[in-house]
Amino acid sequence: MTFKILSAEFSHETNTFNIYPTTLGSFNNDLLLDGEQAIAQRGSKNTELAGLLDVGAEHSWQIQHCFSASAGPGGKVTSNAFDEILKPLEHHFSEQWDGVFLMLHGAMVTDFCDDGEGEILRRVRAALGPDIPIAVTLDPHANVTPKMCQLAQILVSYNTYPHIDMRQTGRHAAQILQRTLLKEIQPLTLRAHRPMLEEINGGRTDIGPMIERHRLARKYEQLADVYAVSINGGFASADISELGPTVLICCSGDTAIHQEQAEHIAEDIWTKRDQVLNLYYSCTEVADIASKWPGLKKEGPLVIADYADNPGSGAYGDSTELLRALLDSNIENACFGPLYDPQAVLELQSHKLGAQVGINIGGKVDPKMGGGPLQVTAQVIWQGSGLVVGTGPMLGGLQKNFGECIVLKVQGIEVLLVSIAHQILDLNQFQTFGIDPREKIVVALKSMQHFRAAFEPIAGEVIVCDSGALCTINYKALNYQKVPRPIYPLD
Repeated sequence: MTFKILSAEFSHETNTFNIYPTTLGSFNNDLLLDGEQAIAQRGSKNTELAGLLDVGAEHSWQIQHCFSASAGPGGKVTSNAFDEILKPLEHHFSEQWDGVFLMLHGAMVTDFCDDGEGEILRRVRAALGPDIPIAVTLDPHANVTPKMCQLAQILVSYNTYPHIDMRQTGRHAAQILQRTLLKEIQPLTLRAHRPMLEEINGGRTDIGPMIERHRLARKYEQLADVYAVSINGGFASADISELGPTVLICCSGDTAIHQEQAEHIAEDIWTKRDQVLNLYYSCTEVADIASKWPGLKKEGPLVIADYADNPGSGAYGDSTELLRALLDSNIENACFGPLYDPQAVLELQSHKLGAQVGINIGGKVDPKMGGGPLQVTAQVIWQGSGLVVGTGPMLGGLQKNFGECIVLKVQGIEVLLVSIAHQILDLNQFQTFGIDPREKIVVALKSMQHFRAAFEPIAGEVIVCDSGALCTINYKALNYQKVPRPIYPLD
């Protein structure tokens, strides 16, 4: 029997503290492809779409993939962008479908609705009825709401952070959908939640307690009536009423027993809420460590992550405090990036390679968050387009676009200036611009965790810095208004 499947990919992680709205142009700058384009560019890569197509080919599904849309984390998605992007999906609502497969993030907030994914699912259900099976893939930084679990029978999140199992997750969810279409199973998804902004380590899976939680999850999935167990760290940079860590169990059978297992894992997240894995240094502490790095015995560069200015969580990417501290300590043979400053990039495009310039860089969006503009005297050493094709575990052939870029040599540090903010998660995000991080003594980058997949193998040591930017771990510095109280760690 051949099944007809309607699919779409619509992903955004919304930082509600970011003052810039996420517009249709934001998606155009990152990923906005019609179905055929998406399949051509993403259908054989490490994506959920590739996983869907794998299973679809195995079972001769007729798949109508409507679009793939993603924008870098940022402010609330505008209603215009939301409605325009969904039009190709809604266009097919009048047709008959056997199932729906949606590739979502789980932490989208719009300017008219705090639960973007819930609104997408509401529209699908309203058009296609209560019985059609809907499968959803999620990022484990999803703020999964009860509404999402009520509207979709199948929800499956990635199991890794850094995220390297997207295709596998797509296959997993599609296989559950196939069994549902054959009426072998009648799944639903249960949810357990704890009153926290997020799991204390953001759901990190390379070390720490999440390893044992996932071991328990994989073991529980061996039961005949359990199809997927997902552990979501949540996303703390969203001032909404429904956020925080959740455990999902897609299952059938005795739901009371399955709910008990979900609560067991969720309670472990709660009881270990003080077990912080990262040691967060100040910028001056990091600079002091960097100044002594060549005397340490470990081989490879010192990799410094500016955790708080991570564009991958909706920070502006223009914090200057870390760069300022490194320059003050006269760090040599180092690189730093990306620093978001389209104004400086535009100004520097008129200068020739090798030119010496005096210019203010970074710190222009909100100087209170991570430092104001930094006055430097620098040499222009690279100019051009910021289109990057990744080669590491996460990107693996996929493209990212920094917009027009400039590389400046400031004292002993090569600084990558970009026009579109993205976090660093692939070596090619430096190498494309003539910067080889493997040859540096110090590599300073803006990311939280994803960088580890590509950079830990080359690093002598990795340390983490809180520059005081928008994604600071000092949550009390943020003006939460909507989150339910009491909530950890605010109370």
